[in-house]
Amino acid sequence: MSEKKIKNIFVNGPIEPAFIANSIAKHNSKTAIGGHSIFMGQVRKDDIKGKFVAAIAYTAYEDLALEKMHQIREEIFEKYPLNCMHIYHSLGTVKTGEICLFVFTSSAHRKPAMAACSEVVDRLKAELPIWGKEIFEDETHQWKENI
Repeated sequence: MSEKKIKNIFVNGPIEPAFIANSIAKHNSKTAIGGHSIFMGQVRKDDIKGKFVAAIAYTAYEDLALEKMHQIREEIFEKYPLNCMHIYHSLGTVKTGEICLFVFTSSAHRKPAMAACSEVVDRLKAELPIWGKEIFEDETHQWKENI
């Protein structure tokens, strides 16, 4: 694994649409890129046994999550010919309709960008110690399962 600096993927609260738009706009000068893939996770207003989700409160074992994300990131760069990869995950409370995860991969061609983006999302959800507490409209809660 390389000696690259571990990047902080965490954002307090929701990931704002303007932040996402700005991240995308910064890539118009990177002319070796021919394809981007973007995944945005949004908090759903799920109906669970007659109660509606109003928000998710995200917590993480941050140091371990950042180390693991660094490892995943390095493995993805080794596996796919990417030009760049950006990953952001919310901590704290994110209301329904707001963005909690933003993954953005870029490559000379679309297929590696798309495959890498999908793999990053799958591995992040399966391997990182990040938990979501679903908060219902009546202010009760339950811990969310990552599926």
